[in-house]
Amino acid sequence: MIFIGNFLYVSNQGASTETDRRHGDFALIVEASSSNDAITMFRERISEYKKENRFFDGACKFYFVKLMEFNKFPKSRAFMINLKSYAGDPVLPFIECAIPSEETDGCKISDWSANIPQIDGQDERVFLEFAE
Repeated sequence: MIFIGNFLYVSNQGASTETDRRHGDFALIVEASSSNDAITMFRERISEYKKENRFFDGACKFYFVKLMEFNKFPKSRAFMINLKSYAGDPVLPFIECAIPSEETDGCKISDWSANIPQIDGQDERVFLEFAE
């Protein structure tokens, strides 16, 4: 099976200047025999990124917000995997839909409160954390 994991992160939040603090989102993709194996591989890869490059400087928290599983990819018609719709300035909440289609939009409202992501009003739990 092919697994795509979507993550939110905050890094370097203790930095004194705002321009040194970061937050964002990213996706990882892997072929694995189970979702548990995929999650283990995601955790290992994030740890490697933290050690090997500067994507995630300083203290970091990662939030695992979505797992998509595919047994095959479409061959005759492309489909959308992630749609994000931002209202106004980047500091405001955004709407995100995973695999939107005619049958379902699957939308969730994402926001940040005290550097903790919230999806549909619920705080996300830390998936992986690196402290300084």
